[in-house]
Amino acid sequence: MTTPDHVIDDRTAQQIAACNASGRTPVVFIHGLWLLSNSWEKWAAVMEKNGYTALAPGWPDDPETVAEANAHPDVLAGKTVGRVTDHYAAIINELDRAPVLIGHSFGGLLAQMLAGRGLSAATVAISPAAFRGVLPVPVSSLRSASPVLANPVNRGRAVPLTYQQFRYGFANAVNAHEARQLYDTYAVPAPGLPLFQAAVANVNPWTEVKVDTRHPDRGPLLIVSGDNDNTVPWAVAHAAYKKQRHNPGVTEIVKMPGRGHALTIDSGWREIADTALAFVQRFVQ
Repeated sequence: MTTPDHVIDDRTAQQIAACNASGRTPVVFIHGLWLLSNSWEKWAAVMEKNGYTALAPGWPDDPETVAEANAHPDVLAGKTVGRVTDHYAAIINELDRAPVLIGHSFGGLLAQMLAGRGLSAATVAISPAAFRGVLPVPVSSLRSASPVLANPVNRGRAVPLTYQQFRYGFANAVNAHEARQLYDTYAVPAPGLPLFQAAVANVNPWTEVKVDTRHPDRGPLLIVSGDNDNTVPWAVAHAAYKKQRHNPGVTEIVKMPGRGHALTIDSGWREIADTALAFVQRFVQ
């Protein structure tokens, strides 16, 4: 059952009903900051073609389109990591079968948090944001986050990226023409609060930005990292892997050469999707 704080909108409720009616294993996609759930449309088609059923809910109160999000950014503000995680947990609890979770960036963090509650049949965390206990703070990560973290007032705002900021943080591994297309197609403002929460997670013992890496029902986990990722460099992803590998479940990591943070939406997305699919197929039918 959902609570008043985690009401499932009609569009997501319809997706849940379709997933349950299919009798197939659901794959729940979780987007990160500066993107919406439409960033998973091609991935969902791949999973559906391979015998799964796909569900790509937004964060609470997400607009349905990029145009709407850019026109009304205030609706995106003020979302905490804990609230968003509980929102996805409420959705998962409405599914008849334990889902596969696939998340990117902050969505990769959320996927690990949900898996750490025993809610996942298998998890793929792509360029996942850091959680408490992940210590590396590369300079490129700080620069990628600086559009938000440079101004404390941004805690309560939804903050857009300029094209140049998006180019550095997401689209540094593609040419300028593709970078502009990705920006125009996918980029939306992002709530600043989760970045502030993540920034102090290692000094805040009460932080919401934490993962139960030892949960016995966490299930298989794959972490995917792009070796040219400025936002979540290899050092961050590998540190998460080292925390997760103490779990009794299968824990793996793969480095994708020549890939940046936009690896789930750029022209090479299919390589990443096939990597995720191959991992999932080993454990979940």
